[in-house]
Amino acid sequence: MPTGKVKTGIIGSQFEADIHAASFQMMPEEAEVVAVASPTPGHAEELARRYGIPRVFHDYREMLRESDIEMVTIAAPNALHRRMTCDAARAGKHVVCEKPLAMTLDEADEMIAVCRRQGVLLLYAEELFFTPKYVKAKQMADQGAFGKVHLVKQSEKHFGPHSQWFWDPERSGGGVWMDMGCHGVAFCYWFLGRPAIESVYCHMGTYVHRGKTVLEDEAVGILEFANGAVGMVENSWARRGGMDDRIEVYGEGGVTYGNLHMGNALPTYSETGYGYAVEKAPSTAGWSYPVFEELWNYGFPQEMRHFARCVRGKESPQATGEDGRAVLEAICAGYAAAGRGSKVALPFRPAGMSKPFDLWGGGPRR
Repeated sequence: MPTGKVKTGIIGSQFEADIHAASFQMMPEEAEVVAVASPTPGHAEELARRYGIPRVFHDYREMLRESDIEMVTIAAPNALHRRMTCDAARAGKHVVCEKPLAMTLDEADEMIAVCRRQGVLLLYAEELFFTPKYVKAKQMADQGAFGKVHLVKQSEKHFGPHSQWFWDPERSGGGVWMDMGCHGVAFCYWFLGRPAIESVYCHMGTYVHRGKTVLEDEAVGILEFANGAVGMVENSWARRGGMDDRIEVYGEGGVTYGNLHMGNALPTYSETGYGYAVEKAPSTAGWSYPVFEELWNYGFPQEMRHFARCVRGKESPQATGEDGRAVLEAICAGYAAAGRGSKVALPFRPAGMSKPFDLWGGGPRR
């Protein structure tokens, strides 16, 4: 097995790719980014300048030919995840794929099978498994602090994504339930110890961004698990004021609440405003809540360090392609449930679907 830092290439050059590059630099002892690939003129060059990345490519397949690159991270539109993952695996690269894993379960199964056949890792980039505040909550739960946990809630809300492709159903596969519901589903599944998900119910609608997209901008989901616990997931692309991310855990013997940002924020008032406060915040004039060490508090550097250590055989993967598939199955069931107006039992494998949004399709609001 090779030694030294894991040489890494990033596919993508915008918001999430920037997070990947910054995260590797924050914890540089296990990996180094040596290349970035993006087809958009100037974007890869700009990311490379910002983080001192030595090699730039405009076709990710050319980057995959670099023999020293051992791992690639995929921060590209959802519709490209399958092809990029399979291409990388066939080139002998370990793969870190951003959420959601794929557009369909058939795609997810192919990605898992190809990576397994090629003998490379398929790692699922779900940072909530590494968020320090949420990791602490799980440690307490596993130690029995709350007794038997019967309800876990996770919510993530802001006013919508940075990149335009998120708003296009053919490139994203779905709206806020696809984009952020996958975080909540993954969190509940992981927090409870990965019990089977038995059913999903979901309500969704497009309330604020109708002039911009057909995709849903509000979603609420309820998951029933085989161990008797319930997960509740709330997501919004219609919440003004920047990012809001929080959890609640209820057990027979205790409770805990976690607000990802407010415990790490400085309540601030400014007449004139200033630079940056928090992800998705449109302004810093008036009251704002600037955070410090934002990426660390989200868990991104810890996640990327862990993935690099998995490549070296130092740790066992804590977020895998199989996790991503389990989440995607629940996401698909949620869209179907919203379309039917009733909960959907799992296992669930819809036929003839090109994207999860098709199972709801902007159906009537109830």
